[in-house]
Amino acid sequence: MSDPKIEKTIYFVRHGQSEDNAAPVHQAPDSPLSEKGKMQAESIAKRVSHLSFEVLIASHFQRAKETSEIIAKATGKQVEYSELFVERIKPTSINGKSHEDERASITWKEWQRSLYTSGLRVEDGENFDDLMARADKALAYLKNRSEESLVVVTHGYLLRTIVARVLFGDLLSEEAFKRFQKATSMENTGLTVLRYKGAPEEEPSWRLWIYNDHAHLG
Repeated sequence: MSDPKIEKTIYFVRHGQSEDNAAPVHQAPDSPLSEKGKMQAESIAKRVSHLSFEVLIASHFQRAKETSEIIAKATGKQVEYSELFVERIKPTSINGKSHEDERASITWKEWQRSLYTSGLRVEDGENFDDLMARADKALAYLKNRSEESLVVVTHGYLLRTIVARVLFGDLLSEEAFKRFQKATSMENTGLTVLRYKGAPEEEPSWRLWIYNDHAHLG
């Protein structure tokens, strides 16, 4: 049996509110933080500065990049960017389009269906199979890193996907995934913590320790 003392702690931070979060549009990768988002990022940066961690990793989408840069300034860490932690990838054709755009709305609804339907793909957007594979790859990447404590700045939907994969593993069906995403939510700059550890007579595994802690927002 593997060493039950093996332990790794991952502090996941959802980015601060973006301008597109606050607007009636389909959010684009280059949407920057809003003024509220910048204040949220300052608050989580102050909180993270009290944590003991070895490396700071972030999605390169603008809202996550800006959030991570504020954390880096507060902690003295350099940011490493990874495509594993970007938000679910929408069809390019709808990025930045208004929710009232009829054609974009049709594409959005069909793409949403693909997120919970294995084998269905809409334009160049990610689908259920892509998300499951990326969540697994992200967890393996974090497990195999040499550091014991990491901070990862990422996005709400992708982070909920990772949490669902930890909780349900291969039992995560399309319908269960849809229900999980519908029944859970996450604050901007909410803190979610996973630990990879063992226990007596148990193989090491990922465990959800903290979910969406946003006490720093008052």
